[in-house]
Amino acid sequence: MDWKVPLFKTYNDNDDLAAVSSVIRRGTYWAIGPEIQEFENKIAPFIGKKYALSFNSGTSALHALLEAYNIKGKEVIVPSFTFIATANAVLLAGGIPVFAESEDTTFGLDAEDVERRITKNTVAVMPIHYGGCVARDIEKIRDLCVQKGLLLIEDAAQSFGAAMNGTKAGCFGDAAMFSFCQNKVITTGEGGVIVTDSQKLYEKLKLLRSHGRVEATQDYFSHIGDNEYVEAGYNFRMPSISAALGLSQLRKFAVLQEKRRHNASILDCELGKIDPRLLRIPFRSGRFEQVYQMYTLLLENKIIRDGLQKFLEQKGIMSKIYFTPVHLKELYIKRSGYQKGNLPRTELLSDRVLTIPLYADLSPDDLQYIINSIVSFCEKAAP
Repeated sequence: MDWKVPLFKTYNDNDDLAAVSSVIRRGTYWAIGPEIQEFENKIAPFIGKKYALSFNSGTSALHALLEAYNIKGKEVIVPSFTFIATANAVLLAGGIPVFAESEDTTFGLDAEDVERRITKNTVAVMPIHYGGCVARDIEKIRDLCVQKGLLLIEDAAQSFGAAMNGTKAGCFGDAAMFSFCQNKVITTGEGGVIVTDSQKLYEKLKLLRSHGRVEATQDYFSHIGDNEYVEAGYNFRMPSISAALGLSQLRKFAVLQEKRRHNASILDCELGKIDPRLLRIPFRSGRFEQVYQMYTLLLENKIIRDGLQKFLEQKGIMSKIYFTPVHLKELYIKRSGYQKGNLPRTELLSDRVLTIPLYADLSPDDLQYIINSIVSFCEKAAP
């Protein structure tokens, strides 16, 4: 469908074009180029961690991270209210995903439910930071993991730059993953990164990322000899072109963030006038520094949510349900016997959410069109 207002637009400018063009025109090192290390060297201090390692996708990064932690045969507690890659990465690394409920404030894992699902076979908890906001219970989950001797792995794919009480997403646990997919606040098209303070983990991830190859002095393409291979690994490397784009995008993070927050504040102001029993705008608090990777509404019930989505579709405004429950996907129904009713709070949450367009260069006219359309629907839907 040719949308009047798409769900997102990937921000780009002449600096992005120049960054990518410079790598292409160089005619070499489109892979393993200097831009990759430079990008990683910028990401680590931006988040506040010692090490950053780039990957060709957030999913690859998470997969490699879980393999590095050797979770095979062990349980990892994850949300069902997430993108399926969160759970699939556990499977791909040989682990057992155990789904827990999410709370309806920031849509992160509920700490009390996480605690109930810990067993002697649990090795890690992997919460998400939803849509650009640090999870409400992340400090409680961190304390629980310390108490129980569990790994805390942050799936921060959607929340690059978000913070709570001055601590950025990615700095609460043992390691974290960020995604640079095309709909994120900054993007490399596809791409991801792992951040950590552990040198041992960092070195292990370097092997897994590139065939198990040792590149202590020179990379594979820089000398006439061969390298040593010490274990089986993957080709999960980020291309130089993507890293160059990431560097250009990172330089304008503050500008892009200000644009998103400005648009979010207008949506908050106008949609916040609607009866909150019918429609609730995203959570906002002075303790949380949101990056608004998504702008997700919480409707009164599924009937109203589905009605609003259909109404917006007729108006040419794209919206999307982020997320439908992972435990009810065919893969997990067949594999683990999950069924409707296993996570009632998550299922109810998924029935009520609707993500509407929000991006850096959303025009004032399109913004007002979205607002007017939602207000018009709610006036008719109100009892």
